[in-house]
Amino acid sequence: MRLVLAAALTLGAGAGVAETLRVAVYDAELERRGPGLLLQDIRRGEDAQVAAVVQVIAAARPDVLLLLGMDHDLDLVAAGALADRLAQAGLTLPYRFGPRPNTGIATGLDLDGDGRRGGARDAQGYGPFAGAGGMVLMSRLPLRAAGARDFTEMLWADLPGQIAPPGTPPEQRLSTTGHWEVPLDLPGGTSLRILAWHATPPVFDGPEDRNGRRNHDEAAFWLRLLAGDLPEPPPETPFVLLGGANLDPADGEGRRDALAALLALPALQDPAPRGTSGHSDPGQTGDPALDTALFAAPVGGLRTEVILPSVDLRVSGAGVLWPPETDPLAAAVAAASRHRLVWVDIVVP
Repeated sequence: MRLVLAAALTLGAGAGVAETLRVAVYDAELERRGPGLLLQDIRRGEDAQVAAVVQVIAAARPDVLLLLGMDHDLDLVAAGALADRLAQAGLTLPYRFGPRPNTGIATGLDLDGDGRRGGARDAQGYGPFAGAGGMVLMSRLPLRAAGARDFTEMLWADLPGQIAPPGTPPEQRLSTTGHWEVPLDLPGGTSLRILAWHATPPVFDGPEDRNGRRNHDEAAFWLRLLAGDLPEPPPETPFVLLGGANLDPADGEGRRDALAALLALPALQDPAPRGTSGHSDPGQTGDPALDTALFAAPVGGLRTEVILPSVDLRVSGAGVLWPPETDPLAAAVAAASRHRLVWVDIVVP
């Protein structure tokens, strides 16, 4: 695990000196049953899962972290409390970005067709309360919120080529959680744009395949944006596209066309981060070393998170923080989440 645990930053003072920036995505599954409970667990310092999540993130030492599966609050108080815990563990991530996600936002509609309104599946994005299981961007370097673009309120019907099932209400938004573009200020006055999203799992629905279709279109959004097919212009380069696709390119359920096109897009590169656990994955066709999550049987391991730098960036390393069972960190990794932290090191001129 030397590469994972190594310092992520290489600095120099002369002209032309490059910096290595570690960008990571991690679905920490820090959802709780109600608003405010996560903040309470973080501040009390007695929650074993929170402690394990802190240990995992501190071990990976990212410079930029997209944290998924974290309950949202208006002023990002819980994220700030988590940042305090990380600082105590030796990792300082003082900058945060996290507008309101679609999770748990009431629609007043019966979206899941169970004859009732107001349930978790009737929200704009699945969630028992507003902000449940949101996402937040944390960074060592400044995040320029004034220059950010938040596409979270875009209607599903407004995506060119969308495949929403018949009868989808026109008020239905595309994003389950959110789609963002956030400028990151780099030393020397340049910037790197972070493109982030977290899609719905393509399961837990009926024959209409509502979640499967939505998962597909949440990835297809980036194809449309990068191709210039939306009213908003494509992002400036360089950028890093990362998030929870919640879809394996080879295994499990789901419609893979959009994700496959994204992974093969000439404007992007897939570093294919790999873990070192050596876990077996019977019945799956993909490479187990690429898995980023481990679910109960019969699902098993899946690659559900991706980091795709623009092609003009140089990648110097990548990996999945999935140590072998003999590693002292393995217990914390398993206790923290079913997902594993994924990281990519990029060289920024």
